[in-house]
Amino acid sequence: MAEITASLVKELREKTGAGMMDCKKALGETAGDVEAAIDWLRKKGLAAAAKKAGRVAAEGLVGVAAAGTTAVVVEINAETDFVARNEQFQGFVAGVAQVALAKGEDAEAIKAAAFPGADKTVAEQLTALIATIGENMNFRRAKMLSVSAGVVASYMHSSIAPGLGKIGVLVALESTGDVAKLAEVGKQIAMHVAAANPLFLDPSAVDTAALDRERAVLTEQAAASGKPAAVIEKMVEGRIRKYYEEVCLTEQLFVIDQETKIAKVVENAAKTVGAPVKLTGFARFALGEGIEKEDKDFAAEVAAQLGK
Repeated sequence: MAEITASLVKELREKTGAGMMDCKKALGETAGDVEAAIDWLRKKGLAAAAKKAGRVAAEGLVGVAAAGTTAVVVEINAETDFVARNEQFQGFVAGVAQVALAKGEDAEAIKAAAFPGADKTVAEQLTALIATIGENMNFRRAKMLSVSAGVVASYMHSSIAPGLGKIGVLVALESTGDVAKLAEVGKQIAMHVAAANPLFLDPSAVDTAALDRERAVLTEQAAASGKPAAVIEKMVEGRIRKYYEEVCLTEQLFVIDQETKIAKVVENAAKTVGAPVKLTGFARFALGEGIEKEDKDFAAEVAAQLGK
């Protein structure tokens, strides 16, 4: 049986908000498997929802760039927030975004490409920047969206310079309508994405494993009511629709009015731009999401360096 450590219990508590003893019991029942323990707690009604861990912010910048009907979003990480204010670092992130526009979202292709205005590749320029600033940095990821006709709108939350900030969003809208008006709609939806953080474009895009897992948890929760199977099935389907409303962009309520689903916002946009509009994709990069940062005791670190 796996050892149930205090850190494992702490991790589960942070993810679920459940009590310490409940978390310990859940881990014991699931051989220390945190994700299985989350489901166990939810089935027992001891955790409202599974919370994703590892969203501790790493430092650096997210950058966006656009050209014509194509746009990209990139993320470059650094050790401290001070680097994000460094003009050289900002220039590097903006330069990488421009390279991604030309080369696409493949990380290796971007690293091997020539950096704008330098006789170095992106990878070599990054190495030189690390030597100059004195902090470890890395190019983490890039995403490109394109449409044949229409716009790929962008939005940068917590912007510290044009196209640079903490949360970068792209929204792709296919349409032959008025481009300026379409861009306005796209920016509003991009702002919604920044705030609501959808996981999927629409119900058809929901990961099968994620849906099966959700359905299993909901079924067991509903079964605890003791109601007939037919009633339980309807309860589960109702909760699945609610799940879609939480994780699918098209099913979410527009943050601006809290009444209209995004799918309807897109449909209504046709009247504004003068042609049908189709939402074909989105991308949302939040700085440092999914990166675990080591918790350091600064006083202990200084004492260690002093040999105490």
